[in-house]
Amino acid sequence: MMIPHILFAVSWLLLLNPSNGILNRWLMALFGLEHAPFNIYTIPGMILVEGLLDLPIAYLIIAPAMSAFDVSLEESSKVCGASAIKTLRRITLPMLRPAILASVILVIVRSLASFAVPSVIGMPGRKYVLSTHIYRIVSTGFSADYGKAAAVGMSALAASIVLIYLYRYLTAESSRYVTISSRGFKPALIELKGARIPLFAVVGLLSFILIVLPVVVLFYTSMLPYVMVPGERAFKLMGWKNWIEVLRDPLSRLALKNSVILGLGGATLGVTLSIFVSYVIVKVRTVASGILESLSFLTFSFPGIVIGVGFMWFFVRTPLYATIWALLIGYIATYLPYGIRPLTSAFVQIHSHLEESSRVCGATPWYTMRRIVIPLLIPGIISGWILMATMFVRELTLSVVLSRPGSEVLAVQILRFAEDGLWGRLSALGIIMILISSSLVIAATLLGKKLTKMETVSN
Repeated sequence: MMIPHILFAVSWLLLLNPSNGILNRWLMALFGLEHAPFNIYTIPGMILVEGLLDLPIAYLIIAPAMSAFDVSLEESSKVCGASAIKTLRRITLPMLRPAILASVILVIVRSLASFAVPSVIGMPGRKYVLSTHIYRIVSTGFSADYGKAAAVGMSALAASIVLIYLYRYLTAESSRYVTISSRGFKPALIELKGARIPLFAVVGLLSFILIVLPVVVLFYTSMLPYVMVPGERAFKLMGWKNWIEVLRDPLSRLALKNSVILGLGGATLGVTLSIFVSYVIVKVRTVASGILESLSFLTFSFPGIVIGVGFMWFFVRTPLYATIWALLIGYIATYLPYGIRPLTSAFVQIHSHLEESSRVCGATPWYTMRRIVIPLLIPGIISGWILMATMFVRELTLSVVLSRPGSEVLAVQILRFAEDGLWGRLSALGIIMILISSSLVIAATLLGKKLTKMETVSN
């Protein structure tokens, strides 16, 4: 999830491009083929890349449900003589059905709103989806037709809202399905025996495909004047020319500056707002707080490009149009739930007696929040800040609509390099983008540990 989606799509494009893809050219040379065996510019190619990108999301939904599974159900099945495979098929999977269906629905919603993969892989192959169709309406031609784009976007928005409410229903049901008894706090361990090495190989292969391969391909391409198969000639041509050109490019430097400002400032402002919203949702139990929670969750279902068109209509007659402030407001409005979710969980764990004791001693609500609540929220604040900062740095879908000359960001600049076929510069800027995201995460994590330690010592 740390690797921006547009860079992940580009890395697979560099591998499976039918004309000069590294993997295609290598297979053609190895087996003497006249035509490339793979073509990434197809619907199956888009499904492959999008599926790999959404795999971590499905895992993060299903894993907690499996952790909360009642061990006694599987143990009873084994006592009756059922094998591990039969227990999985007849007991485990049926009980996990709500969590599995919920993950499927959420992945469908994310795929429906996806723009990075369809823009990088689909558009060059003339394979259009709703998001790229809307992009063509507002960004190509003689004049942008925002009314038509909004009409097309409403169909995607309606489908996403229905699916996200179905997801919430299935998620609520999953708690009744999975958490059966108090003994189900720890999953049963299964002896893999002979399957240990093959399963380890599968996990290792997935880790290589999802993490190592994109970064290695991007770095390799950034060192070459043009895309070529690894070999003696390629290693002789390697150099830092693309990196130097990117760092000297005024637009790239401006995009880098804007992304860093939006990542640092936007995440900080977003987390601050998330603290107050989460406090109202958890501590102020009224009808209004319930509506606020539903609205904060509903933004998950809004396709980014549809939100971008809506904000474009809003900003076009204001001084905020074509400025970095328009991007900041759009980012926070879109990704505020990523800050609210971890902070809501953290607020739930803080007993109201702590605040009541502080107020009994004469402390004001603000003093109680600053000295009692905020220090206990540090882990949640750090988690929310990391999520929002990485999202802001890599954001493409909203940026491609709201960004204008002077307010470019890294993802938009990378998309322009892809449209121009400047793969070396794109890869160099992409590695810089990954380094920025990683640095923000490492710095925030270290700061969170330091603050937690200081708070523990002071207590």
